[in-house]
Amino acid sequence: MNSIKIHFLGASGTVTGSKYLLETPQQNILVDCGMFQGLKELRELNWKDIEFDVSAIDVVLLTHAHLDHTGYLPRLMKQGFNGKIIGTTPTLEIAKIILLDSAKINEEDAKRANEENYTKHHPALPFYTMLDAERTIKKFETAQKDQWYPISEDIKFQFKYNGHIIGATFIELEISGKMFVFSGDIGREEDVLLFPPEKPQKADYLFVESTYGNKLHPKESVSEKLIELINKTVHNRGALIIPSFAVERLQTLMFLLWKLYDKGKIPNIPIFIDSPMGNNVLGVFERFADWHKIPPTEFSAMKRRMNIITSYKETWETIDDPRPKIVIAGSGMITGGRVLTYLKQLIDEASTTVLMVGYQAEGTRGRQLLEGTHELKFFGRYYPVKAAVEHIDSLSAHADQAGIINWLSEVKNIPQNTFLIHGEGNALDTLRVKIKDTYNWEVTIPKLNQVVEIAF
Repeated sequence: MNSIKIHFLGASGTVTGSKYLLETPQQNILVDCGMFQGLKELRELNWKDIEFDVSAIDVVLLTHAHLDHTGYLPRLMKQGFNGKIIGTTPTLEIAKIILLDSAKINEEDAKRANEENYTKHHPALPFYTMLDAERTIKKFETAQKDQWYPISEDIKFQFKYNGHIIGATFIELEISGKMFVFSGDIGREEDVLLFPPEKPQKADYLFVESTYGNKLHPKESVSEKLIELINKTVHNRGALIIPSFAVERLQTLMFLLWKLYDKGKIPNIPIFIDSPMGNNVLGVFERFADWHKIPPTEFSAMKRRMNIITSYKETWETIDDPRPKIVIAGSGMITGGRVLTYLKQLIDEASTTVLMVGYQAEGTRGRQLLEGTHELKFFGRYYPVKAAVEHIDSLSAHADQAGIINWLSEVKNIPQNTFLIHGEGNALDTLRVKIKDTYNWEVTIPKLNQVVEIAF
């Protein structure tokens, strides 16, 4: 009898930190290797070593490149991992950009904390360094989607297109004839940039994300909301600041704004793109045109319409520019990045509008703004919030509850168990009930660090 132990090392009972270890008699396989984000008690988990002999992990399979799915890789290396890290080519290209950018921010944050003495740690250390990231990237190996690859005699895997961000997939992992399906982050059926996600046909054990397991995306018109806020910004002679994730969300916003300008629906307001990582991601979109829907001619026209910032000097020139303006800057949950420089100067002005355009995890500055905080702390200081705060929820790159239920609709067998992951408590439980009511499947909500043994 075969036995597999599944270790739920992250994104279990919470959204971030995706890490799932399958301990099999032949190989030890880690699916995703993400950082925890949000609440302080979650972020502190990043500094703890994995409670498993990391040197015994043979391979890491990546569903996609977001930091909460890849950001722990350099720490895994430091703990002794020496195996392969496998993903689709665009996933690894994006992961390379994200890890190097994250390492740079880690180094800069530690340096600033030490120089300005707003740290309890003496000295403050970066979570990982550029050198750590470069060492990790050397372990990357690419795999094509829709193609089976052997890991051992009885284990094989394939990647399947999943929308969400460029390169993203769900993973089918066949172990001794049993099919384990890891959803990764499921994209939306109707996405501005990406094709609809494919759907699994067979699954004995399912691992399904639940980020929006208790919600349906609103039917609001994103274009109308953008037009309204841009006209308000022009009238107030202010700034519309959009904190944005560098991958997919930034490109979506660029495309939507360019379309509105091209159709004459918004004035010729300057649009500044201030995300070094986002700029690099634009190059990935250009190189992997078959992974998204924008024709090359439109993509080029869109880029020409934007003011793409390439230096910190230009960031300050943009802040000092007295014209009404739109600024799209990283990061999407305001956990770091260039957007903090803009907010430091402009969040206390009533003519400023901050537009949140994605999921905001608990404990992030983005969530605080959405919940109406009167002040925001960063760089060791509190800044009063006098800016208007707006939110567009319908731009999320995640499937909502209906999308998740639909994604499961073509599974032809009855899974032996469906594990709900990557969600907050209410979302997990609501989706559990919905799947039971819709499909009458066995559903489990694993806890963080729980180990489930499967015998077959």
